[in-house]
Amino acid sequence: MNQISSKSVKNLPFKLSPLMAGVVLSLGVVVSGCQDTNSVTPTTSKVVESAQQVEQVVEVNHAALAEEIAKKYIITDGHIDVPYRLESEFENVAEHTAHGDFDFPRAVAGGLDAPFMSIYIPARLEKSGGSKALADKLITMVEDIVKAAPDKFSLAYSTADIKANFAKGIISLPMGMENGSPIEGDLANLKHFYDRGIRYITLTHSKANHISDSSYDENRPAGGLTDFGKTLVAEMNNIGVMVDVSHISDEAFYDVMAITKTPVIASHSSARHFTPGFERNMSDEMIQALAKNDGVIQINFGSSFISQAAIEYGKLRKAAIKVFIAENNLKKNSDEVKAFKEQYKINNPYPFSSLSDVLDHFDHVVKLVGIDYVGIGSDYDGVGDSLPSNLKDVASYPNLIAGLLKRGYSEQDIAKILSGNVMRVWKAAEAYAAEH
Repeated sequence: MNQISSKSVKNLPFKLSPLMAGVVLSLGVVVSGCQDTNSVTPTTSKVVESAQQVEQVVEVNHAALAEEIAKKYIITDGHIDVPYRLESEFENVAEHTAHGDFDFPRAVAGGLDAPFMSIYIPARLEKSGGSKALADKLITMVEDIVKAAPDKFSLAYSTADIKANFAKGIISLPMGMENGSPIEGDLANLKHFYDRGIRYITLTHSKANHISDSSYDENRPAGGLTDFGKTLVAEMNNIGVMVDVSHISDEAFYDVMAITKTPVIASHSSARHFTPGFERNMSDEMIQALAKNDGVIQINFGSSFISQAAIEYGKLRKAAIKVFIAENNLKKNSDEVKAFKEQYKINNPYPFSSLSDVLDHFDHVVKLVGIDYVGIGSDYDGVGDSLPSNLKDVASYPNLIAGLLKRGYSEQDIAKILSGNVMRVWKAAEAYAAEH
């Protein structure tokens, strides 16, 4: 049988990607460059059949290439809530765990190299006290994870540490603080937490604090950043702690943009374009301002960040629970209410987003501002049972990569999404701090 030529590939009656063309050539399919593409002949049928074979092979090749890319490049994830998860119920994440979205075996399977451990501080502690103590406790927990399994995990205080650990085949555990409440109005605490390894601070969480208003809080006492918050942002620049604009109000975001001298991150936010009115995500104008700042938006995988359907489901469920409590004169945490919640989910299945939905957010940012301003901020261990199909835990990054390949992203583009963009921002923070 005559082998197909590269010239014949160009004349196929269907469009092939470079990868598919290579597969066709390797299959050795006979195709006449002069045949009538509208006629149905044995040769045409063979071409169609071969095209279907090509699609199947390409599907396999996407998966294989995704696995290769996941191992080849550093993968960072801007936000994984392991410490607070373990504070509630400790498990040894150096081994396979029965719960949660993260452990060492699954991280290795997914190619994850540098998950930012979120030092999450509940908003309620701003008033009751104890923020700093909890932050220190959770940081110690991360340190203990490393001490218990130094062959698997290592702390990472710099971009150089990330690269060195990657070369050794060890997973880095850099840290970010979710909610600046532990600063407690004292800049000395910023230095304290920097020395303990904190490399970004999410300025607030679900309620306004002494630093910033929150996107989730109707109460906006500062109208953006507080005076102390503005001072803190400048000092974060000076010391080398990245400013994280996830969770803050729109007004606070623009205050940060006016003050910061270094690029910032949105460690776990998605595109508001798909969730109109959901201020927790970033509007197109904010994403454009972030790109002008040379910053990065790291896409959150939680379904309620990805689709309006999940948001509407949450609203209806909350309303139904409220009515049930009122009609039966029950307490919020009663067994009856817990049973009602479980039955509600059975009667009204949660509308999980898909991998395709998540990819739409990456596409949107790239089309809006370019490939250099988007990364991964999954929020694993932080969004409960709301993760999309095919992105259920830290073993799933190859699925994301395969999806990007199918949408035409190059290996170089994907490398930027996996870590290149975030590493650039972190390096810029390091460089600025070295001069100030």
